[in-house]
Amino acid sequence: MMQTGRLLATALPARNSGKISYLNNKITAWETGRIKQTLLNKHHKMKIIVLNCGSSSIKYQLFDMPSNEVIAKGLVDKIGLKGASIKHNCPDGTVLKLEGEILDHQAGIEYVLSILMNEKYGSVKNLNEIGAFGHRVVHAGEKFSSSVLITPEVVQALEECIDLAPLHNPPNLEGIYAITRLLPDVPQVGVFDTAYHQTMPEQSFLYGIPYSLYEKYKVRRYGFHGSSHRYVSTRAAEILGKDIKDLKIISCHLGNGASMCAIKDGKSLDTSMGMTPIEGLVMGTRCGDLDAGALLYIADKEETSIPFTSTLLNKHSGMLGLSGISSDMRDIESAAAEGNHRARVALDIYHYRIKKYIGSYAAAMGGVDVVIFTGGVGENGWETRHACVSGLEFMGIDFDVEKNTKLRGKEAIISTEASKVKVMVVPTNEELVIAQDTFEIVSVN
Repeated sequence: MMQTGRLLATALPARNSGKISYLNNKITAWETGRIKQTLLNKHHKMKIIVLNCGSSSIKYQLFDMPSNEVIAKGLVDKIGLKGASIKHNCPDGTVLKLEGEILDHQAGIEYVLSILMNEKYGSVKNLNEIGAFGHRVVHAGEKFSSSVLITPEVVQALEECIDLAPLHNPPNLEGIYAITRLLPDVPQVGVFDTAYHQTMPEQSFLYGIPYSLYEKYKVRRYGFHGSSHRYVSTRAAEILGKDIKDLKIISCHLGNGASMCAIKDGKSLDTSMGMTPIEGLVMGTRCGDLDAGALLYIADKEETSIPFTSTLLNKHSGMLGLSGISSDMRDIESAAAEGNHRARVALDIYHYRIKKYIGSYAAAMGGVDVVIFTGGVGENGWETRHACVSGLEFMGIDFDVEKNTKLRGKEAIISTEASKVKVMVVPTNEELVIAQDTFEIVSVN
C-alpha cells in the first residue's frame, strides 16, 4: 500500500550547530561511552544503516545484524532539485512517499532518521538502537585494500582521492560528514568499490605509459563494483558447494554501469573497468574501451574542452550513443525487435564485448569453472545472457536454454548438468556486504 504526503518544514526542527536539536537528548546516550561497552560485542545484535550517497540521491537500508535481515529501506531522490522526494519501504510492506524540499544530503539523512523513528512508519524507538553506519565509497585509490573504520585520517585520505572520482567521492563523503555532525559518537565504516581489486598484480593494473606517471599520479587500473563481484563469487561457491579458492570465476556485473572480473584463488586477478568507470564494457551511457588516439582525434576536430569530453564519454556514449534511442536495454531490445538497425548493432556490440572479455579472462586464468551473471541486466536479461555465451561451447559451456528463458532475478544454474563450465545467475547484494563488513569491523574495534 502506498502512503503519500508532503515533507513539511516543521517535520524536523532547525539544525543547531550542525545537529538536529530535537535529537540532542538521544545523542547524549552515545556521549556517555555506552557504545564502547556491550554493543560492540560481536555476539550482540546490532542495527546498522547502510548509506549509498549519490550526487542527488541517498539509497539506505536498515539491517538487523548478524541475522542479515533488512528491516526497512528507501530512497531519497532529487536532493537539491525540484521534485525532491523520499520513498520509504516500511516493515509491514507499506510504501511511504513524501515530497518536498530537501536542500542537501544532511537534510535528507535527517528526514530518514525521523522516518525510522516515526511511531507509525518507523522501525526503531530511538537512535540508541543504531549501532553503526556503513558507507559505500567508490574510490579509495591504493590507500585501502579492505573496508575500514572511519576516522579523521581516513576521511582525509578519501578527500585526497577526489581527483580520481570527482563525480562519486564527494557525495559519498557528504554522507560521512552528515553522520559525523549528527551522531558523532556512532561508529562509521567505509566499504570501497576499489578495495576488492587491490589483489591485482602489476601486469593487470599498470598501463603502457611512462612508469613515472604511475609514481607521480597513481595512474593505473583500479576497478569498481568490488562489493558485487565479491558477493556473487562467494555466493556462487556456496551454491556449488565448492571452496572459492578452488574455482576460476568470471563475474559479469551488467547494469547501466557494467564491469567484469576474473577471480582466481578467491581474489581479483583482473577487471574490465580501469582508473575510472569508463573503461571496459559498453555501458548504458559510457563508451567502454576506446582507442586514445580516436579520442584525441575527436577532441581536435570538435575543439572540445576536457569537461565536454568527459561528459561525452560518460553521459552520451555507450548504448545511448550507439542506438540513438535509450540507455535502457529494454527499450533497445524492443526497437531491435521492430527492425531498428542501430538498435540491433548496439546489442551486437554489447554482447560481443562481453563475450570477448569472457574469452580473455579464461585465457588469463588458464581456464574457467564458473561464469556468473549479475546486476540489473545480468539478473533479468535472459536474452542478453544467451547471446553472451552463445558460441562458447568450445570452452566447455553447455548452456541450458530452457532454464535460462524468462528467468529473472533468481539464483539459478543455467547450464546443463553435463556442462564443464557452470553458468549461473546470482542476484547481487552490495548493501549486505557493506552491512556485514560494518558489523565485523565495529565488533572487533
